[in-house]
Amino acid sequence: MNYTSNYEKQCEDWRQKFLTMDQEDICRRLPEVRKTEDHLILWHYGREFAVDRNDGTIQAVSDDKKVDIMPKLNIYTLFWYAKKDAVQTGDWIPFRDLKDAAPFGKAFQQGILEPLAATFSGHEERLDSAVRSLRGTRISAAGFQIFAFSCIPVKLNFWDADDEFPAQANMLFDSSATDFDHVESIVTIATEALYQLADVSGLPMKGSPFFRF
Repeated sequence: MNYTSNYEKQCEDWRQKFLTMDQEDICRRLPEVRKTEDHLILWHYGREFAVDRNDGTIQAVSDDKKVDIMPKLNIYTLFWYAKKDAVQTGDWIPFRDLKDAAPFGKAFQQGILEPLAATFSGHEERLDSAVRSLRGTRISAAGFQIFAFSCIPVKLNFWDADDEFPAQANMLFDSSATDFDHVESIVTIATEALYQLADVSGLPMKGSPFFRF
């Protein structure tokens, strides 16, 4: 098979890997996954997806839009890496403090947090609307919550620019996030959040965001 990119090949490799997984075990480890005769169904950033149990392909249930590679990879890696006894702790921490995340901290700041702040600078009301479009909520004056998956909630903090300081943003994760997925997959989960928020807000991305595949 010819692939247009390495990411497409990687996605195909993960599809094949899904076919080797114990699907009953996936459902036990991830109670948010709903099993039907033909599909495993779950939500990712306010969008419902169905994974075909026979061939591993992924389609959107809640709309008829194309499913890009990144959300597919996020779903496959969640299925693969979620630990048997993983549970949320209620302890919210920045990405850099997650287990094994420190080496990626600077890149995360430059590739996700700075573009998030720059994109929504002067447009806090659009961020609020975008969060709601992804089935998230505003939880404080500067805080929002969205759900990568039910087991991996994400808190966004956003402080708009004023006369003295540029806009700033942060993402917080439950400290259990790396019990549900690999730390590098948490980066792709956060990247997808950035692009989803920008897409539904209608704002052009600013800064130097990570590449979306």
